Amino acid sequence: MNPRDYDIFEDDLDILEILDQGFPRRIYNRANAFESLDNWGFYRRYGLTKEIVLDILHLIENQLEFPSDMNNSVSPINQLLTCLRFFASAGYLQTIADVQGMHVSTVSRIVKKVSVALARLSNRFIKMPDTPANIAATQQKFFDIAEFPRVLGAVDGTHVKIQSPGGNDGEVFRNRKTYFSINVQCVSDGELNIEDIVVRWPGSAHDSTIFNNSRIRARFENNEFPDNLLLGYPVRNVVERLFGVWKRRFPVLAYGLHLKLETTLPAIVACAVLHNIANQANAPPPPAPENIDPGQLQILIEEGQIPHVPIVSVNGNILVNNARTDFINRYFANL
Repeated sequence: MNPRDYDIFEDDLDILEILDQGFPRRIYNRANAFESLDNWGFYRRYGLTKEIVLDILHLIENQLEFPSDMNNSVSPINQLLTCLRFFASAGYLQTIADVQGMHVSTVSRIVKKVSVALARLSNRFIKMPDTPANIAATQQKFFDIAEFPRVLGAVDGTHVKIQSPGGNDGEVFRNRKTYFSINVQCVSDGELNIEDIVVRWPGSAHDSTIFNNSRIRARFENNEFPDNLLLGYPVRNVVERLFGVWKRRFPVLAYGLHLKLETTLPAIVACAVLHNIANQANAPPPPAPENIDPGQLQILIEEGQIPHVPIVSVNGNILVNNARTDFINRYFANL
């Protein structure tokens, strides 16, 4: 056999073309998950149903489109699916790149782009009850849970594991359990919807600091929700259940976000938006994705729980882990 049969170039013209234009770019074959997976398989891998994914795509598609299809650009639906696959994983970009048929740098850019687009929906999907009917329904749900009147939300926090941000301030993200994290504060309603979220404090920040500097406290202090309560204890288990459902749907929140901090923060908010969309669509929690050990995931979820938010009673309307009996005495004394 002629040795030139093994040559990757057919003739000298090929060599000249390579020298002039460079090696051809690698073209990835990307599977169509909507066609290749049945409904259950899709739900398990992406954490959301096909119908919900299409609804979300409609909301953010214009932010994901490329001006042309040149250079094998990734379609908006494949960008969304890539990001969802990352959220429903243990958080390794290379693994998602292999599964989705993309370069790891492409996956990284997509996760950032889609996370930012989803986070922009937070004002629409993450909000306190704002109509008399919604307020009454929220109060009734909490009364059914704990027989506490006038409760509008339950507040608590959880650690979301991240990679070390590095730099001079990197250590402030190391929490008391010694790993790097974002200390995320959420307010939950009785249906496990996220009514308010704070995603900006490092893991070493005390939960009382987060609450005392939060907009939700200021809103209650300014009497924006008159005759309503924001509680920690005794309805804290509601928020703990929320965190469990949230992190089981999006395991990356438990395993850790191996992303730059500028992408990590919108990614957490994006997962909160997606949680509320799924919860309001009555989507049941999906089973653990492939390659995720449910037992290990549960351990990681529990490790993310933080102590009770201590302090604060403001104008009799906020009670975050003050003595329950003191509140009951004051409340019923004023009836």
